[in-house]
Amino acid sequence: MGLGLRSRTDALARLGDVWAHAWRWTFFAAGVAIGAYLLLDRGITNGAVTAAAIGVLTIGAVLSSAKPMAIPLLATPALFITERVGLGAGDLTVSDAALAAAFASAVFLGDREISPPLKALLRLNLVYQFATLFTVIANPFIQNTVEWFHAWLLVSGALLAGWALGRAGKARTAFILIHLMVALIAVGTIGTAVPMLLSGQFGAVYPQWPWVMHKNFAGGALAFAAFVAYVNPDWAQIPKRWARAAMVLFLVALALTQSRQAMVGFLVALLIFVIRQGAARHWLLITVIAVPGAILIVQSVIEQIESQNRFNSVYQRLAWMQEVYALWKHSPFFGHGLRYWYVHPTAAFQPPQAELEVVASAGMVGLAGFIVMWIGIVVVLWRLDLRFGMLALGSVLARIVQTQFDLFWVSAGVSIPFFIAGICLGAQALAVNTGDAAGFRNVRRPRRPVGRVHASTVARERMLRRAQHTAARERSPHGDEARV
Repeated sequence: MGLGLRSRTDALARLGDVWAHAWRWTFFAAGVAIGAYLLLDRGITNGAVTAAAIGVLTIGAVLSSAKPMAIPLLATPALFITERVGLGAGDLTVSDAALAAAFASAVFLGDREISPPLKALLRLNLVYQFATLFTVIANPFIQNTVEWFHAWLLVSGALLAGWALGRAGKARTAFILIHLMVALIAVGTIGTAVPMLLSGQFGAVYPQWPWVMHKNFAGGALAFAAFVAYVNPDWAQIPKRWARAAMVLFLVALALTQSRQAMVGFLVALLIFVIRQGAARHWLLITVIAVPGAILIVQSVIEQIESQNRFNSVYQRLAWMQEVYALWKHSPFFGHGLRYWYVHPTAAFQPPQAELEVVASAGMVGLAGFIVMWIGIVVVLWRLDLRFGMLALGSVLARIVQTQFDLFWVSAGVSIPFFIAGICLGAQALAVNTGDAAGFRNVRRPRRPVGRVHASTVARERMLRRAQHTAARERSPHGDEARV
């Protein structure tokens, strides 16, 4: 009798739980139905990609009640997908959609007490946004306005999304997802390269799987992930052997892409890491990695210059820089508008260098804001505790170095390093809150004197401590028994 009543009560409790969560499953079913419709509708661009993105977002929304950071975690690997989403008239990528969803979840479901370093970075980004607001007003076209919000999302949105994950204790999971996603890109790069090498083609590899990618995007993603795997901070809790194996895989694929700017950015980040850590034992590894990379970069540039081919990347960039300079002179202070190459009749190309792109788009005012933002970002991250700040600094520094030779405002290329930096800042905030870190700033320990001065100082300190100890024992009426 008692067992029957208990089983009936349990059944009613389960039924109540099912009814309470019915709306979530209804929402999930609606999302699946919409995804299937988009997948089967032949009139939509990239229907399969759009259906997959909606499906993942729906699953994250269903899980958010129990796991508030479900959407940011599911969005983490999607940040590396540059395929277009066939919704609306905008040029939206899967990476942009994933970042927007992660940012919204971080704002509504994440910890809102952001740390002082993150506040400083967000304010610096606002300086740039204010500087580029003038070109939005001076050049009223839709792409200009949309890109103004998009640029803010790529920096501040990525920082906040990554920070929410780190602050919630999900840094390890986020880094594992990054490793897995970039490992997929590396396997696709190697898989594309093998037939080329067997047929005697030794040119740059443009990965064709799991989706078609430009060599510079694939190279940039591989460089970021390789640096994450190399630094492998202790708070990420990723086994060292797995991180080293992943780094080797990423570097092999990076070499196959022959993305020079990605290699230079990675090498600069490594150099800064070694200098700041003061770890002499890393110099051998850096040399093994840097020397072949530097030789490959210099040799490829020399070959392109000697070829006299006016359509290779070196000569094409020089020609574009001349054209950008000629265009900038017509609007030197406020520029021609963000994404002006979409509407300009004679300059239908994106400037292949960060500062040139900004000065042509937003003029001298925008360039001043851009420089202030980047100098401030480097200063803030440089002052952080090395345990958390080194990975953040290296990631964003690698990006600005890369864009001295290529495009800057590329959706995934900007959001990924700032997303990684946000994870580092969030993990640091969590460590400070739990007492695992003393503070946010990097506190330098005073260097000990060397030689005879060091020896005499140590001897005097020891003698002073012994004298104080002896005096304390003599003053105590019970001798050693008075000491706890």
